[in-house]
Amino acid sequence: MESLSLLAPFTTLWGAVMFIIPFLVVITVIVFFHELGHFSVARFFGVKVDSFSIGFGREIIGWTDRKGTRWKIGWLPLGGYVKFSDDEHVASVPGEAAARSSDAGGFHSKPLWQRALIVAAGPLANFILAIVIFAGFYTLVGKPVLEPVVSQVVAGSPAEQAGIQPGDRILAIDGRKIESFTDISSIVALKPGREVDVVLQRGEQKLSLRVRLGEREAPDGIGGTLKVGYLGVTREAAGNVRLERKGPLEAVALGTRATWDIIAGTMTYLKEIIVGRQSADQLSGPIRIAQISQKAAETSWLSLVQLAAILSVSIGLINLFPIPMLDGGHLLFYAIEAVRGRPLSESAQEVGFRIGMAMLLMLMVFATFNDVMHLFNR
Repeated sequence: MESLSLLAPFTTLWGAVMFIIPFLVVITVIVFFHELGHFSVARFFGVKVDSFSIGFGREIIGWTDRKGTRWKIGWLPLGGYVKFSDDEHVASVPGEAAARSSDAGGFHSKPLWQRALIVAAGPLANFILAIVIFAGFYTLVGKPVLEPVVSQVVAGSPAEQAGIQPGDRILAIDGRKIESFTDISSIVALKPGREVDVVLQRGEQKLSLRVRLGEREAPDGIGGTLKVGYLGVTREAAGNVRLERKGPLEAVALGTRATWDIIAGTMTYLKEIIVGRQSADQLSGPIRIAQISQKAAETSWLSLVQLAAILSVSIGLINLFPIPMLDGGHLLFYAIEAVRGRPLSESAQEVGFRIGMAMLLMLMVFATFNDVMHLFNR
């Protein structure tokens, strides 16, 4: 009967609303900007757009603009699409419509480089959205800064074994410059059990140490745990954290770096899964994302906005994976077309899209299974 407590957040209508609404707001904003990227570049190149949809399935509400594009919201708000005039269906597959079309406004009649730019514009819009959010945060609120000076070294930790001492200023880890103490944990967390180069300042000396990081389980913020790297240095936070407001140019540079850090961290995690150093049980589906959104909303609206930036990067990156049905799959087909001098046959593309659909469904089932297991593990 203990498992009944899992339903506690949904036992009231208000609880269900507070669980779903933050998730829907975040996902809708991210999907809108993703599809807006496709739409804007397509319009720029003169492609006729039949529909711009947030969500799938039956239309709930919509309107048609003066250029004939139907803007609508579907009842299943877990994605979206832009459908061009000569698409066979919403996955932008060329078919009979493209074969019959001689209209210059058709997507599939455009030069290869234009089609590639239109497809790449969706993920790029996600990255730009994240950069804008981070830059706005650094400009209006400020960047948290905690001086990277070690206050204490944990006994028996990798830091102690490597010879790091209280008072040392950490300058760089694995070639990454350390500007704030929080940079240490963000870099170390992604490298459990790995050897890293640590550059530090001790008095007038600059030292370079080789440190094998430890591993430990850390809370994932929603009741579960994940494996992270561990150095073993601490910093007294009281009175040492300050928010530094940045100018627009520096804020954009920092926002770009923050976005790149998320991309690099995600790719590192995926590589660690492939080589067997990390478990795939941290891959999240919509249930866990909804949980995280709810907790962020309960903390503050700023936390929810920052979460939107992180998820925007993740969704943009996932869409670049070379899996048919995703933007990266289309780009893969275009790369093959560039090498061969002609596109793949319709039948070959159709097989590819079927395989891609099967892969995405399996990934969704696996991620949802992880979400459910996290609920029970809580």
